Amino acid sequence: MLIDSHAHLDLYDAADRDAVLRRAREAGVDTIFAIGIGDGPPTMHRARDLARTAAANPNPAHPCLFATAGIHPDEAANATPEALDRLSALLADPLVLACGEIGLDYYHVENPDPPVQKAAFVAQMERAAAARKPIILHCRTSDLATPAAKARFAPADAWEDLLTLLEEHWRPTTLPGIMHCFSGTPEQARRSVELGFYISFAGNLTYPAAKGIREAARLAPADRILVETDSPFLSPVPYRGQRNEPVHVRRTGEALAELRGISLSDLAAQTSANFHALFPAARNEYTHVKDRNVCQPITASTSSAR
Repeated sequence: MLIDSHAHLDLYDAADRDAVLRRAREAGVDTIFAIGIGDGPPTMHRARDLARTAAANPNPAHPCLFATAGIHPDEAANATPEALDRLSALLADPLVLACGEIGLDYYHVENPDPPVQKAAFVAQMERAAAARKPIILHCRTSDLATPAAKARFAPADAWEDLLTLLEEHWRPTTLPGIMHCFSGTPEQARRSVELGFYISFAGNLTYPAAKGIREAARLAPADRILVETDSPFLSPVPYRGQRNEPVHVRRTGEALAELRGISLSDLAAQTSANFHALFPAARNEYTHVKDRNVCQPITASTSSAR
């Protein structure tokens, strides 16, 4: 069974979400990590609400759902004290397993200035550390951005800024995390692993120009790799240009397995074991009821409102 370690389920229309989840389950997707950034801080609870509904009403045709909560770097200017307090409240929920996606984005010309992004990032690392929750990281450089964005953000380097902040503010916590949709170099992957992070590969792994990402995927330690879709974005080949769905995590898994010279079943077993090592609650809070093939909460706290 496969785990999609990063999907924006709240961005699908409610009327369509059931079909999206059914297609994923039919394709062998066992668990989906629903990313809780919403449309900004006021709606970052939506992924938690989806996970709570799924826990309270197990559906044999759907994967298990867990959630995150965080303020995307695009929204860093809105990381107010009130928004950070809402984040802390969400991180206290047992179905919210991590803080994210958070980080730095120097790609969009309209994004906040780097000091604003860095301040929001550090503030969220502090909230995650207080909650003892891992972080899910977003890092996008200006390398492939428009000339206007390059002019605005250069000579800043999002990767160097991110790794420097992690070294100063996150390493001392001894907590782990995920480099979501990894798009860096093999050396940046190595440094991320050294800092305690797992490397999650998305559909861009399959793109013809992604030679550096594929080399990082080939070299990454087996016990630190994950697969994701980032759906509804970033569909893998041959679905590129179409709306992405968690069902397509299988295609990314196939590409990663081929790069590493293993079978898809072995890749699925390894990445699922890695996810559960990072998030024991995803294994401990749910149990598979074999005769019904559903995920059912073990503890009342996961299914009751808080």
